Amino acid sequence: MAKTGMYVGLDIGTTSVKVVVAEYIDSQMNIIGVGNAKSEGINRGIIVDIDKTVQAIQRAVRQAEEKAGIQIKSVSVGLPANMLEVENCQGMIAVNGDSKEITDEDVRNVASAALVRSIPPERQIVSILPQDFTVDGFEGIKDPRGMIGVRLEMYGLLFTGPKTIIHNIRKCVENAGLIVNELVITPLALTESILSDGEKDFGTIVIDMGGGQTTTAVMHDKQLKFTSLDQEGGEFVTKDISIVLNTSFNNAEALKINYGDAYPERTSEQEEFPVDVIGQTEPVRVDEHYLSEVISARMEQIFNKAKEALDQIEALELPGGIVLTGGAASLPGVVDLAQEIFGVNVKLYVPNQMGLRNPVFTNVISIVDYSANLSEVYQLAKIAVMGESAPVHYTTNEPEAHTSYEQYDVAEETTYNEEPEEKKSGENVTSKIKGFFTNIFD
Repeated sequence: MAKTGMYVGLDIGTTSVKVVVAEYIDSQMNIIGVGNAKSEGINRGIIVDIDKTVQAIQRAVRQAEEKAGIQIKSVSVGLPANMLEVENCQGMIAVNGDSKEITDEDVRNVASAALVRSIPPERQIVSILPQDFTVDGFEGIKDPRGMIGVRLEMYGLLFTGPKTIIHNIRKCVENAGLIVNELVITPLALTESILSDGEKDFGTIVIDMGGGQTTTAVMHDKQLKFTSLDQEGGEFVTKDISIVLNTSFNNAEALKINYGDAYPERTSEQEEFPVDVIGQTEPVRVDEHYLSEVISARMEQIFNKAKEALDQIEALELPGGIVLTGGAASLPGVVDLAQEIFGVNVKLYVPNQMGLRNPVFTNVISIVDYSANLSEVYQLAKIAVMGESAPVHYTTNEPEAHTSYEQYDVAEETTYNEEPEEKKSGENVTSKIKGFFTNIFD
């Protein structure tokens, strides 16, 4: 259940950096500020220039501050699915204290026990998500605090990611004068926020089509089971148009928005429009069917790569079908093309918040919503991973007031070096994924 208070989400995308300030009153989200700045220093979802990324974050934050009338000091930041790994984890402890009543400290300790594993030096633990607790053999407990027991067990999901990507994101946010209040795994936030309870339970695929990359996520049994990343997105469609029609990138983007359609069968060869071609003084007439063929070629490639990954784990058999979102998914004809390629029911998700009814804002809204709904049990498990988090503070400013930023020191993250588990030799990527999906359809 969402708390009452103010939450800020930050989405660092390839084409734009977005900030949303939301106020929750009795679990009702009210968006009071939005910032949207053109991304610089980001390529295919990866930060390649810290200084330029910091400047883009600051521009987006200032926009949101002016509209919301607050000074933003901390944010929940989206973490992309680049090389993200999800695995099951389990921990068990003896309950402390003479009364044997389970406390916050016991929950932190059992989460720490679940983290005892060998982590490669280039990776680090991002988050641990408690699923169920068992107290003296009694299973299915969501919050064991206050119960009496001798033995406490926790079952959850462990998320690990590349140290380089995580470090660069934190560095950019801190250099922008902000505190990372929560590092949110974007595909997890998406699946949790935009899917209904039935879709989460029975199984649904979410495909997020951004500017520089496309992320495929599978939610089943109310757990994020699988993620896949393709380093292609809406920007690649624009580049294809630019190259094929021999026009500038900006012209190609305008053609895609104004005349583009991803499903050629819906277009006409008789409908034409002028294109400013490099090297020619007069515009060239191009028909919308030809433009649509250029667009659909790249879209088909993106969808076919996603389909290959989904076929390996037989995820297309899940009854929930596919939910498309992201800026590139808003192009006309994308849903029809996806339905033809995947052969399952496909629908487009559009946020329903006033003024943000565009799939390009789905990620940042999901980051805010996910952060606001995190449970106290999760926060205790988070302390086992990262230590105590800095509290969120907001101060009200006049809209025209200049924002000043302070530099904050962030505690070093805890690393875990334990004895390695048994090595599972002879397994290829496909068999590992299928093993993770064992009994998914039972």
